[in-house]
Amino acid sequence: MGSTWRKVTRALGLNLCVQVPREMLHDDDGGSRPGGSAAGRRASVAASSTTSSPAGSVGASDFRALMPTMSGGLRLSKSGSRSSQKCAICLGSMKAGDGHALFTAECSHTFHFHCITANVNHGNYVCPLCKATWKEIPLQAPQALGHPHHGRARVNPVVEDGRMHVVRRLPRAASANRRRNHFPSYFYGSEPSSFNDDEPLDLQSAAARDLRQGRPEMVEVEIHPEFSAIAQSDCLENFAVLMHVKAPHATMNQSPRSNLTAGSTVLQNVRAPVDLVTVLDVSGSMAGTKLALLKRALSFLIQNLGPSDRLSVVAFSSTARRLIPLCRMSDSGRRQALQAVNSLVSSGGTNIAEGLKKGFKVIEERRERNPVCSILLLTDGQDTYTLSSSGSGAQRSQPDYKVLVPSSILSSTAVSVHSFGFGADHDSAVMHAIAEISGGTFSFIESEGVLQDAFAQCIGGILSVVVQELRLGVECAHPGVRLAPINSGSYRNQLLNDARTGFIYVGDLYADEERDFLVSVNVPFAIEEIVLLKVACVYKDPVSKDTVHLPIREVRIQRPQVVSSQTPSIEVDRERNRVQAAEAMSNARAAAERGFLSDAVSILEERRRILSESLAARASDRLSLALDAELREMQERMASRQRYEDSGRAYVLSGLSSHSWQRATARGDSTDGSSLLHSYQTPSMVEMLHRSQTLRDSPRRPAPPIQPTRSFPSRPRPI
Repeated sequence: MGSTWRKVTRALGLNLCVQVPREMLHDDDGGSRPGGSAAGRRASVAASSTTSSPAGSVGASDFRALMPTMSGGLRLSKSGSRSSQKCAICLGSMKAGDGHALFTAECSHTFHFHCITANVNHGNYVCPLCKATWKEIPLQAPQALGHPHHGRARVNPVVEDGRMHVVRRLPRAASANRRRNHFPSYFYGSEPSSFNDDEPLDLQSAAARDLRQGRPEMVEVEIHPEFSAIAQSDCLENFAVLMHVKAPHATMNQSPRSNLTAGSTVLQNVRAPVDLVTVLDVSGSMAGTKLALLKRALSFLIQNLGPSDRLSVVAFSSTARRLIPLCRMSDSGRRQALQAVNSLVSSGGTNIAEGLKKGFKVIEERRERNPVCSILLLTDGQDTYTLSSSGSGAQRSQPDYKVLVPSSILSSTAVSVHSFGFGADHDSAVMHAIAEISGGTFSFIESEGVLQDAFAQCIGGILSVVVQELRLGVECAHPGVRLAPINSGSYRNQLLNDARTGFIYVGDLYADEERDFLVSVNVPFAIEEIVLLKVACVYKDPVSKDTVHLPIREVRIQRPQVVSSQTPSIEVDRERNRVQAAEAMSNARAAAERGFLSDAVSILEERRRILSESLAARASDRLSLALDAELREMQERMASRQRYEDSGRAYVLSGLSSHSWQRATARGDSTDGSSLLHSYQTPSMVEMLHRSQTLRDSPRRPAPPIQPTRSFPSRPRPI
């Protein structure tokens, strides 16, 4: 050790100091030194070495006894230490005996050495916790010794795993510039004018070859008329027909995963690869726990992307910057992404518009395109630059959010923005509107602890897309039949040919995802069985790019002379309850925004009364019971103006987003599936959510393998 130390000091030509834990200080004979006397001896040795010893003359025994002469330094964890802290960057344990080097900054906060060096390599010279500007920073030796600006910087070396790590003191001018900078360093420097530097697709990967094998399952379409028979003499208006669509199951492959323990495997969806852009708020309000939890959630996301998936990270505060281009999540790509995430530092204001523009720029200018593409947008605040809104209630300004979304995105359903409102201070109206315009969902994360779960549920769906560009067509078969206006939620619909032909444009479906649409028609007089409607379904396979046309389904109605009592379709009644409950939520929200909270509560109460009298509710239908619980929760969150402003508005908007797209969103402080919104969960979402919760509860335990699920009672139908 003495020979190595002398070589290092001679090469550096510097006075060196290292902070060594008390437990590591031993006499040459191996005996431990008492704390008090050891401190005195260390102080005397340090004083003599720094005043009289020439550079490079420090020996091994002197190295053990050196007194720290800087407030920040490096400590090696040892089994005798009682530390049980967690690293604020990776949230991993810093418990003694882990074998990781620890860096204690001059502000007294401690981090894993490898975590903080990744931070510093991105130019962040401020503490991730207290935002103190550091004068001394940790660097790995090859980078530190080769840095052109080191000059006479003081360097602290230590050897770990055969690699030398050092701590250098920043020149005074550099540290002063850091203090003057308002934004983290990654917001400065050159950025390409065009984002066409995305990493090429891995078209020859094993996953891609597997995807081309086998015959995919088909989309299922079921038709449920309100009644199967109508008397010959009856002529009905607004006769309801339910079209039920279910996507194929996720095909599963068993393959090794590098982030699990050696020898373990996980069953993965054989699916289309994804281009994913995360647009993240790193404004000053995200400091501390929020930013740490965001980093943990993003690390989970990165570890669950496959080698054919590509990820880009955009960070925004008062301005925005792309931290990494779209790169494949191979081992090297994951490392690059994790370094970018660990480098995030919070400061500045909130400019959602700039962040979105940068994210859309990444999408639009990429050279190659994976079949599935989405943007994840997260913020905990209100846009203080572009989307500022004044007042509340009726005085709340409503800017045109469409200006944020490029026309190429608006004209297709290929790219959706899934927005996440974090905490009580975000602008839920903005986040909901951005998601609604782009075809994405809005999730309300009320509790900080479920941020990772909310991300997990969302990507569990995105990583299981099995259907794209799905379109339902309805044609009136009988000459006397006409379609009423179609209520398809947020999905675009169209009536043609004098209301005799209609289309619903559904777009992407996750594996096992279901959609229900009610179509109303008039039923004319008839003396024999008639064909009311013909229903067609067409979609694209995202892997093979083939267009699939399903066989046309017919809706037939019996016309006997007399119809004795018959029970309406419970499937139709259930869907009617859902649609009418969503309308009540929208009306109640409109009343609340005008300041009439009592009217809003009355609207919800009346809908609950009608719901309780429905056929499905009397049959104890789970969906109808969950709807009642949801309406009751909204009533409670509209009890006062303060409660509505704090969480009621976001809770209602997240519910409306889920119902309008018939897709699961995170809401409030729970993702445990106890509320209606989670009745839209798919098996892939549930599996990813379970993985997140397992890792969150047992951070040192590997995630269990995902088991294939062939069916899942997301919206149970009575037998």
